[in-house]
Amino acid sequence: MKLEDLSRFIFAAPAWPRSVAIMILLGIVIDGAGFIGGRNYLLVFGFLGYVFPALLAFVLTKPFVEHVGGKMTWNRSGLLAMSCMVFQVIVSLLLTFLPYPNFYSVLFAVALGVVFAVRLIVLAGIADYRMGRMVPAAALQSAAAAVTGTYYFGMDFLYFVIVLHLLFGGGVLLFLWMVERPLKKNYRISALHFINAFISHNTDGDKALDEFFMEIGEDVYVQQVSFFLRRQGRGEITFTVPNLHPGPMGEVGGANLPKLLHDMLGSDTFVAHGCATHDFNLVCESEVTLMADVVRASRKDAIFSLMATPSRRYSCGTVSICAQGLGDTLLLVATRSPKKTEDLEYAIGLAIMAECRGHYRHVAFVDAHNCMIDVTDPVVAGSLPAYEYWRAAQEAAIECACLPCSVFEAGAGHSAVPFSREEGFGDLGIMALVFRVEGQVTAYVLFDGNNVEHGVREVLRDHLLTLVDECEIMTTDSHVVNTLSGRNPVGYRISADQIIPFAEDAVRRAIADLAPAEAAGGTGWVEGVTVFGSNRISQLAGTVNGILTFIAPLGVAILLFAFLLSIVAYLVLL
Repeated sequence: MKLEDLSRFIFAAPAWPRSVAIMILLGIVIDGAGFIGGRNYLLVFGFLGYVFPALLAFVLTKPFVEHVGGKMTWNRSGLLAMSCMVFQVIVSLLLTFLPYPNFYSVLFAVALGVVFAVRLIVLAGIADYRMGRMVPAAALQSAAAAVTGTYYFGMDFLYFVIVLHLLFGGGVLLFLWMVERPLKKNYRISALHFINAFISHNTDGDKALDEFFMEIGEDVYVQQVSFFLRRQGRGEITFTVPNLHPGPMGEVGGANLPKLLHDMLGSDTFVAHGCATHDFNLVCESEVTLMADVVRASRKDAIFSLMATPSRRYSCGTVSICAQGLGDTLLLVATRSPKKTEDLEYAIGLAIMAECRGHYRHVAFVDAHNCMIDVTDPVVAGSLPAYEYWRAAQEAAIECACLPCSVFEAGAGHSAVPFSREEGFGDLGIMALVFRVEGQVTAYVLFDGNNVEHGVREVLRDHLLTLVDECEIMTTDSHVVNTLSGRNPVGYRISADQIIPFAEDAVRRAIADLAPAEAAGGTGWVEGVTVFGSNRISQLAGTVNGILTFIAPLGVAILLFAFLLSIVAYLVLL
């Protein structure tokens, strides 16, 4: 949550003409005020000492940065030059009311040291984390102003400015070294590298974050259960339950896993949410191909059956499971709504699947992920909710195995929605899978989104129960809807009343698509897939949160120390 709060500081740089106009206007104000004041007025110093260095930095920063392999836009270059000009004005004119004729030159020199420090930090953060490459670009503005200052104030001024650049530059290096040390020591990663990659992703759609996460990733081996529906005169339907997490955000890593896997396997593919936390985020989307290969392989050995059971609902404590037997496969869709529903650890799903295999060959356990109250911790093995999930699934497996089986029909429907990712909907919209067994119609409605706003699941389900006999709402947990925040569930920005027509359309399409079917399951192992790693997210977040507690006082302390050294240098040199 602390990390999420930092997203409020992210903004888009304004168009560069606006920044240039502000620079020129500020220079006119400085020269005009100096001319009107008259006393100790330096001819056109406002332009030569402030505007010209800023314009020069604006023009040259982009080519300088890109020459050494970094990334920079004209808008960012303009904003940086204009912002540093403002800092320069504030520092250099802060104490001009004091009755010391030579004090302005000292403050002007200190202002150039501040400008150099600010540019070095910003360029290392947004362009290239390798500090040595950014020093020439960072020095452009202060160096140009130093030439002007030397012309007006003499060579002693230049010597003082050089010393200040060394002091402030050394302060920046010390500050960044202390900030980065915890992450480098514990995880061998650079905080500046992450910031570079994060900004590139959010502004340019760059995949550098995938490379960053690959460096910290580890391989895991997880089960993936699927079932396949072969229908008379209709296309085949695939329903698969990955036990890997579609995160962390946007297009980073496996955040769009449901859409990617859906496209690889076919249009009538349902990608549900299994048991996985952010520790099981894929480090890059190319890892999804391993999952698709496993589903295809499990399809080859599938044994089809014409028989299925009606759906039944089983409960234990806060957990409710809608269960249905489909040939040799047991489908379990679990929810805790209206209690919050969060990610389940993989160990919980593995235990449930192992327990239920005494009754069914394949167990597709789905975390419906359909009730969000706030961003909370996942459900861990050994907790009361984990126990309730296990007991409800156990009861469902025992009783479903005893239910009479009949021939059945299956149908799939898809409804595209006019809602965006920012409004909580991923690229797949709403999909519905409907079964008719002995006259009972059951609908499993899958939203491509990250969870459902508290209470919305009940509104949607109550409405759909006017069309079918049993229904459950599920989400894929796709994190493409989460760019800067972990909270953007279905129904949070778009009301349930606006969603109902599209959910109803998907169900009606699925009912119209019903056809006699046969089902078969398949269980495979996704081997050696690279994910973030066990507890890595919480460890990283804990380290970063610790850094955030001391970063402000540390920065202020180093800045004050640099100012004190500047005074010492002034007394020695001047």
